[in-house]
Amino acid sequence: MPTIADPLALPCGVVLPNRLAKAAMTEGLADPRNRATIGHQRLYRRWSEGGAGMLLTGNVQIERSCLERAGNVVIDGDLSGEAIEALKAFATAGTSGGSALFMQISHAGRQTPIAVNPAPKAPSAVPLRLPGKQFGPPVALTEAEIEELIARFAQAAAIAAATGFTGVEIHGAHGYLISSFLSPNANRRDDRWGGSLENRARFLLSVVAETRRQVGPAFPIAVKLNSADFQKGGFTHAECLDVVRMLNDAGIDLLEISGGNYEQPRMVNALGIEPVTDEGRSSTRAREAYFLDYAASVREVASMPLMVTGGFRSRAGMDEALASGAVDLIGLGRPLCVMPDAPARLLAGTLEATPAYEKTLRIGPGPLSPQSPFTIVKALNGWGQQGWFCLQLLRMGDGLDPDLKLGVFEAFLRYRKNESEAAKRLVR
Repeated sequence: MPTIADPLALPCGVVLPNRLAKAAMTEGLADPRNRATIGHQRLYRRWSEGGAGMLLTGNVQIERSCLERAGNVVIDGDLSGEAIEALKAFATAGTSGGSALFMQISHAGRQTPIAVNPAPKAPSAVPLRLPGKQFGPPVALTEAEIEELIARFAQAAAIAAATGFTGVEIHGAHGYLISSFLSPNANRRDDRWGGSLENRARFLLSVVAETRRQVGPAFPIAVKLNSADFQKGGFTHAECLDVVRMLNDAGIDLLEISGGNYEQPRMVNALGIEPVTDEGRSSTRAREAYFLDYAASVREVASMPLMVTGGFRSRAGMDEALASGAVDLIGLGRPLCVMPDAPARLLAGTLEATPAYEKTLRIGPGPLSPQSPFTIVKALNGWGQQGWFCLQLLRMGDGLDPDLKLGVFEAFLRYRKNESEAAKRLVR
């Protein structure tokens, strides 16, 4: 039975040295022209030397006008020589410790902050149902724009291969563009890109096919897919299984199972403003990994290796998940924001469980139901925690150690200020 220390051979022939992966987390370290910086080098060298067999970057965007945050790296059109060299340095640092480095390629779609773009592109003109004015109403993509975005995903993957990255992950989860194409809530199109699941999945499958055409058979392609959106009328788990069957024939090398979106942020084990669906409630039963139940059902239909991220803390729990056959690769996210060498410690047997600092990061009462009058406090807890972890990555990008004494409310305010200033510095 496999353990976290065993290598994993991907279908394309690339072998990961162990079963621990640093999950994708947004870094916010790009310069005002959205190029990689020395901050990426410092951060990813530290993670590569920290023992994980595979590192996933944060969102590398394919369209400058639709970012997840101002500090994203962007591959958009013809890159300058400086931008190419910056990516090469990024890749060198991220593989310096022997890890594989996968570039996560994405388009933020309607989840682009209003400070970046007040009218981002999306499958349909359906705005996010969130309080405040964080996100502007989206504009529906034309068919010509959809075809251009398919080419841009593939172009970004080709540049990743040319600059030394080991592989790519196509981000099809968490409410970003590909995920919103899959969702009946966000995709109201009546052409060949909307309506039936076959039509809603067409964009994802076209991106995968064109990417494979561009990079060839030996370069790893992963996909991140929601197990469900956990929203009424959203992408369901049954639809997820059908999409996995479609991906079986697409020639991908790894499938990461996650869930949720900005409206229902189950990917960070938080609740949204609206009530969660029955699928979401069933996923919160007491166990280590948030999406392991879903991965087990995906395993029954999937032909490619599976990765699950979210909630893993103990080596025993990780090894048990691998031994069950439900998952082939363990994704670790937030623990690596405070202990970047946690994988090496787990592999050496000097660490039995990674830190769970988020349990102490609360500014209000304990767990709340979606119907609670304190739901806004719960939401602030979630975004405050997000800011806390993001600020730790910025510190490590500056060559500093994480600041474990930072308060969550202070982190929330500093994070919001940082994002506002970064958006103002962007070269549009």
